[in-house]
Amino acid sequence: MDSYGKEIIIDLVDCKSDTFTRGSIKGYCIKLCELIDMDRCDLHFWDYRGYPEEYEEAPDHLKGTSAVQFIKTSNITIHTLDVLKSVFLNVFSCKDFDSNTVIEFSEGWFGGTCLDSHLVQRGKV
Repeated sequence: MDSYGKEIIIDLVDCKSDTFTRGSIKGYCIKLCELIDMDRCDLHFWDYRGYPEEYEEAPDHLKGTSAVQFIKTSNITIHTLDVLKSVFLNVFSCKDFDSNTVIEFSEGWFGGTCLDSHLVQRGKV
């Protein structure tokens, strides 16, 4: 690799919103890390769990679950949008990985279609 690392940015649409639970997202992180040979570290979530009034008042683009799966070589971030049935993913690592595997696995897991993706070489040397 002739860069510090790479990042794949993926927008999925027409997803199955029943996959947007903390349990499903945790399973996604576990399996994805196995597929692309990454060592998982801490997993953190943010959603409106326990905040029913704020959730109801939140605009649609905020209603969902966000997660950060730290990996030894950086992180995976996930943002789901329930009403829009969309998932926004970023996988960044200084260890090489197959970006096509990430796209195909993500489409299958969330039952959606990749609307757009960008592969970025970070810190190109």
